Amino acid sequence: MDYGPCGGVRPDGACEMRPGPCAFPEVVPWDDAAAAESTLRAPRVLTDFSCTPFDHADVRATAGILAAGCDAVLVGEHQNKPDFPPTQMGSLLLECGVSPWITLSCRDRNRVVLEQELRGLGSLGIRTVFCVTGDGRGYDVRPEVTQTFDLDGPRLVALAAGLGMTPGVPETPTAPPISGRPVRLVHKQRAGAQLAVLNHVPYPATIAEFMAAARAAGLTIPVIAAVAVFTDHVSAAVLQGLPGLELDPEVTESVLAAADPIEAGIDAAVAEARALLAIEGVDGVNISGLASAAGPRQGAEIKAEVGRRMREVIR
Repeated sequence: MDYGPCGGVRPDGACEMRPGPCAFPEVVPWDDAAAAESTLRAPRVLTDFSCTPFDHADVRATAGILAAGCDAVLVGEHQNKPDFPPTQMGSLLLECGVSPWITLSCRDRNRVVLEQELRGLGSLGIRTVFCVTGDGRGYDVRPEVTQTFDLDGPRLVALAAGLGMTPGVPETPTAPPISGRPVRLVHKQRAGAQLAVLNHVPYPATIAEFMAAARAAGLTIPVIAAVAVFTDHVSAAVLQGLPGLELDPEVTESVLAAADPIEAGIDAAVAEARALLAIEGVDGVNISGLASAAGPRQGAEIKAEVGRRMREVIR
């Protein structure tokens, strides 16, 4: 990584990859020419896409569930759950009538393979790619497999933009150095990012503060804020399992203690989404998370219902 820090800095400033502090105590600025301003219109409702790996039928079934409740789906890439290659997954989702945002990470691909995937996605008519450095693989997950990291997120953004793609980027408002995160997003914009998705935070006020600082620093690209969707202890724990991510403890307790935690979880997500959309500079919401420990199909049903209710509110 040249342009750190990544979004995985732990609350105490430690690196998530190795013992010791983060190697980037300050944000490394993008040192090339600034990219053109974004003219992209962000989707109002973006939903995480998760299904059984390497299962064509489940891709189609999950896409069918989510389609009516969102404008696009964000296809993640997880260090412990490989799935179809990005170009193949994009093709499958297009066949299902869903607009895919495909995540490309630098963990398992060198620059040549990243360029191949970008050109492949472009040939399908998929322009929006979510460019991330990528979580490091856990020590107990495929320990015989090397990790590449030829590029980091900002340099992948520049590569994608240079190939005529529309790069999206993440940012974690609550990861140290917290005061530097708005500026880091501006530097990603300078690298060519056309939109941003913020990781979830416990309180909408945190996003309001982040957005005010980012806009003051020069941020102009559309921003989508994440809405945490959970209905049981497992799905709540997953949302808090990565550095920098946490849930509102009062909301979490009220959902998990409710007589109907599924309905309570949906209500809480819709309330959070409405609060986020009221923030100046927030253009859409990302319905995010596992949603249910009962499996990806059940989780998709819950996220789809959140999306349907949000689309009714937006209308």
